[in-house]
Amino acid sequence: QVKLVESGGGLVQPGGSLRLTCATSGFILSVFSSSRLAWYRQASGKQRELVAEITNTRDTNYADSVKGRFTVSKDNSRKRVYLQMDSLKPEDTAVYYCNIQDQYNQYWGQGTQVTVSS
Repeated sequence: QVKLVESGGGLVQPGGSLRLTCATSGFILSVFSSSRLAWYRQASGKQRELVAEITNTRDTNYADSVKGRFTVSKDNSRKRVYLQMDSLKPEDTAVYYCNIQDQYNQYWGQGTQVTVSS
């Protein structure tokens, strides 16, 4: 059974940093390493949006709003995905979700709350 669990969210002041981790289970290594891995977020009253993604070849793509501040990475051996968030702004406040898309299916975690406030 596939499972994605996000952690690392919390309350941080503007300008601060957080590192989100998505720990996965149920994937065989070859499927994980060949999948598209992504982070999405959903702010209160807004639609879920793509924040960052990393491909099987480690190409990355970021939303314009986070370029230069967020970094997505993965550890295939540990089957984990990370999102390093620096220079956080109040508008980054949202629930952040891990997403994995393999050849046949798409999987979501339960989300972790990030709140940026002074």
